[in-house]
Amino acid sequence: MKINLIKSLTENFESYSGKTVSGVEFWLARDLQVLLGYEKWSNFKTVINKAKTACEISGNEIFDHFAGVGKTIKMPKKGLKQSKSLK
Repeated sequence: MKINLIKSLTENFESYSGKTVSGVEFWLARDLQVLLGYEKWSNFKTVINKAKTACEISGNEIFDHFAGVGKTIKMPKKGLKQSKSLK
């Protein structure tokens, strides 16, 4: 890959990050789903589960890297829905 392409992809990835009040950087799985080109949540969730397994096998705590969070989604007719996501 060319250095410019790698730099561009890295900047795009970093633009999706968030930070906690204490300065810890994180990414929401539903945002990464779009960034990585997955159209269906169910397909991306399979990838996340494989990543969790790899995390566990490597001796790391899953919760240290995958925290369950929710996001409020606006629905038709002014309704709200809580969606589950990961960060």
